[in-house]
Amino acid sequence: MIRRITAALFVACVACVPMVRAEEPSEWVRANLDDLVALYREFHSNPELSFQEKETAARLGEQWRQAGFEVHGNIGGHGIVGILKNGDGPMLMLRTDLDALPVTEDTNLTFASTVKVTDPSGVEVGVMHACGHDVHMTNIAGVARYLAANKDKWRGTLMLIGQPAEERGAGAKAMLEDGLFDKFGKPDFALALHVDSTLATGRLGYRAGYALANVDSVDVTMLGRGGHGAYPHTTIDPIVQAAELVMSLQTIVSREIKPIEPAVITVGSIHGGTKHNIIGESCHLQITVRSYSDEVRQHLLEGIERKAKAVAQGARAPEPIVSVSEGTPSMYNDEKLIERVLPVFRRLVGEENVQSAEPSMGGEDFSQYGRAGVPIFMFRLGSVDAARLERYKQLGQEPPSLHSPIYYPDIEETLTTGVSAMAGAALELLKP
Repeated sequence: MIRRITAALFVACVACVPMVRAEEPSEWVRANLDDLVALYREFHSNPELSFQEKETAARLGEQWRQAGFEVHGNIGGHGIVGILKNGDGPMLMLRTDLDALPVTEDTNLTFASTVKVTDPSGVEVGVMHACGHDVHMTNIAGVARYLAANKDKWRGTLMLIGQPAEERGAGAKAMLEDGLFDKFGKPDFALALHVDSTLATGRLGYRAGYALANVDSVDVTMLGRGGHGAYPHTTIDPIVQAAELVMSLQTIVSREIKPIEPAVITVGSIHGGTKHNIIGESCHLQITVRSYSDEVRQHLLEGIERKAKAVAQGARAPEPIVSVSEGTPSMYNDEKLIERVLPVFRRLVGEENVQSAEPSMGGEDFSQYGRAGVPIFMFRLGSVDAARLERYKQLGQEPPSLHSPIYYPDIEETLTTGVSAMAGAALELLKP
């Protein structure tokens, strides 16, 4: 237990008590929780979309500046970097994302977002922090303030990253290509957290090794020869080709990839034709592809193109158009880094509240920093009160997922656990 000494007692005993033990992260966050919650609500009420995070970056950067960090802006867009040097030692990078989603909020919170913008197609859309980036930013602001106020507990350099455009899988790459590590140094470790809508507050989740997937988008256009629907023999039907391709694609995962290798090919969209009795000239398919290893990733992409060409050849059709939009690489959490951090988590929140998490086929561009040669670890932060999760279970409902217009965190306990865990991990990695 940490003993508090009154000012009078400190004056009387100054000769015999040279140093008072600084407060632990959990104590600090509870004492500053009202300020952090107010900051969270400010972030939540003022979301900005990917690559438009100008005001968000300025707001977070000012938090870091007030804590004593040297702040640099406009890295890879609206990305920001905060640097705090504290003697010789390793460099630790802590990362948060800045952007929100084109989702119209329906939580009925008093501080709910009412922001609306016009998207590139001219349609008005709502904007919401439906993925918890408002929590991530508030969390890193709290960690920054705590570590700046307790410099006697650590040595080295803190690098804080406010990253744009995570939702588009492009922000980390943009910051790296803008010379992030060349300008500020390459960190020895990097940590990040992500809220989890299925994990109870007070709990932390982790996954060593592959935790999130490679994400690729593939567009395939099957070509044909149009004509009258009553005379199909005079045409080459691209919709029939597309239907055959959808079925053929299913065999890539089921018959070409080892059953123990995670892989997903999902055709999410098909568009072709204009009218009942017209056979069109083309049919467009949009496909999402997920994997972990680079070998499986390349096999899936090659297989999609091979199958598409085979279907077209069988129909005596022109060669299809296949294009790949490379998304985020798979995220690999460094095992040795996790081994150092887990004992801290267990001490702070209790061993029963630190649990192994299942790997996911979702994506996260925090993986880019790992691909750049930095040992990384992203852990999961419980964000929904256990009683609320139990109520969903009683009702036979799943809790609202991230990206849902009705998702919201139970913020006080979420921040208490998140700030404590990340600050505690930082103290371990930057031990004097």
